[in-house]
Amino acid sequence: MGSDPTITTLAALRDAEAACTRCPLYANATHVVPGEGPARARLMLVGEQPGDQEDLAGRPFVGPAGKVLDRAILDAGIDRRTVFVTNAVKHFKWEPRGKRRLHKKPNAHEIERCRWWNDIERALVRPQLVVALGATAAASLLGRSVTIGRVRGERLTGRDGEPVVVTVHPSYLLRLRDKADKEREYARFVADLKACATLVRTAA
Repeated sequence: MGSDPTITTLAALRDAEAACTRCPLYANATHVVPGEGPARARLMLVGEQPGDQEDLAGRPFVGPAGKVLDRAILDAGIDRRTVFVTNAVKHFKWEPRGKRRLHKKPNAHEIERCRWWNDIERALVRPQLVVALGATAAASLLGRSVTIGRVRGERLTGRDGEPVVVTVHPSYLLRLRDKADKEREYARFVADLKACATLVRTAA
């Protein structure tokens, strides 16, 4: 796991991330978007990267996908204030489309360069369980690509030995057009989070 003896608090980590030039994404981002939550959270949720609203605010999961995530956490019976949320990549990668900035998937190099910060983040927070929201987060945590449908909900081992559970990213739910599909998949997502909460309680 990555370490830096000068970074001993989340506040120091945020300051260090703000000066990051480890990959080119910093150049076109408005803000770095560090993780957010209690310093000793038992549950850590890791997404892909900040979106447009997160980039402007400098905070994770404040856009449409974040609203879905907040509702799902509540419906799963989890106190949102006890959860640490972050992303595999800390800067918004985008491409222009008229006046809009559209999300662009981070590549393997960008994910790997940002893993340094995520490793320090987990070392500071020391969560009992890490939940990968989507394939990019799963690849960062596991060190390999996985098919979400094949490993979803399983208790896996991260590249540094930490317990990891993989589920979908909440943005997936936003892309569903059929109402029945949306309701069904949202219920599955909530069930995944409930199962993760149970794992954390039994590990305590």
